[in-house]
Amino acid sequence: MKITRPLKLKNPIQQYAWGSHTAIQSLMGEASTEAPWAELWMGDHPKGPSQVFFENRWIPLPDLIRRFPEQILGPAVMEKYPAALPYLFKVLAAEQPLSIQAHPARDQAKTGFEKENKSGLQLDAPERNYKDPNHKPECICALTRFTGLKGFRKPETAAALMRKWCPHGLSEQIAFLEQNNLRKFFQTLMAMPDIKKQAVISEVLENTHQSTSLDDICLWIKKLATHYPADIGVISPLFINLFHLSPGEALYLPAGELHAYLEGLGIELMANSDNVLRGGLTPKHVDVPELLRVLTFAETEPDILHPVPASDTEAAYLVPAEEFRLSVIAMDKSQRFLAHRLHSAEILLCTEGRLQITGEKNENDVMEIQKGASVLVPSAAGAFQIQGSGVCYKAGIPV
Repeated sequence: MKITRPLKLKNPIQQYAWGSHTAIQSLMGEASTEAPWAELWMGDHPKGPSQVFFENRWIPLPDLIRRFPEQILGPAVMEKYPAALPYLFKVLAAEQPLSIQAHPARDQAKTGFEKENKSGLQLDAPERNYKDPNHKPECICALTRFTGLKGFRKPETAAALMRKWCPHGLSEQIAFLEQNNLRKFFQTLMAMPDIKKQAVISEVLENTHQSTSLDDICLWIKKLATHYPADIGVISPLFINLFHLSPGEALYLPAGELHAYLEGLGIELMANSDNVLRGGLTPKHVDVPELLRVLTFAETEPDILHPVPASDTEAAYLVPAEEFRLSVIAMDKSQRFLAHRLHSAEILLCTEGRLQITGEKNENDVMEIQKGASVLVPSAAGAFQIQGSGVCYKAGIPV
């Protein structure tokens, strides 16, 4: 059997407390829900694989890839990533802040996964750090205004902010920042006794409430405190860069970089992993020693990415990841997108309008997708084309 056409996807929803009751639902054309929808997963991750409509029935995407690995992935990708997609494609809706977190590098993930397996810790255990042996570089692209935290501030900037908002409780940490010692700063901050952490939070909140400042740092400290009043992560905007993305802008997050998504709806594309080391703003498991092991202690600035035109209808977000490539296709009825004949497994998600996908092998075989719909385009489908009026995001693999 030869798979020569795109295949419809049906994707699982992850319901986490920080999700939205309306954002993903609206994208999917659904009514608001009582339970929050946090993430829509498109891919073959064991925790939540997509279903594919094939041979007149829905089957799990991992099963289809195992049956037809070369046709789905293409020979080059199949050789490097046997019988599995190397990426996980998501829609993420944050109505409340996500945890402060970092993702491990590949060797760290492999070591941590093997260690927890040998200990007998179940994969679904709440104290489990490593769900798989893979690293998790990722790209977040805004569909609405999107706010988050990413990377350590310059030590002198963080020290100045702490002298302004918490000069007494954080005097030791300010001294480490003045020595450009980010590791010692963060280590001592996280190791504070709970009673001292609460004193720091109280000092910061007292100063911010007395202030008439309307800057984002002050406002977000107050917002975080409404959700996690006893969590030292409340003060994280003082030492982690605060960023805002407009729709269409993106950020790339490498392994080891401290970050948190705070608010907004976005497209997320990452290596196929669910490994997270948390440091705060969460009721979930926090493992500070393991987080310290994977963190990169270097100052950084959020480098906002804008898509680079690849054709009249497609623009790509240039990131250094080996496992994935993200692009956006935007067109009106007068235009046409023509894919290269050589490509690997691609997932298309329509976020606006209505589009028609035609396979190279049969021009009369047309699949229509509208806002909220997604399809898998196998490697064997060749040079498909898209027409119509709308926008879709495309996840693929560099080949």
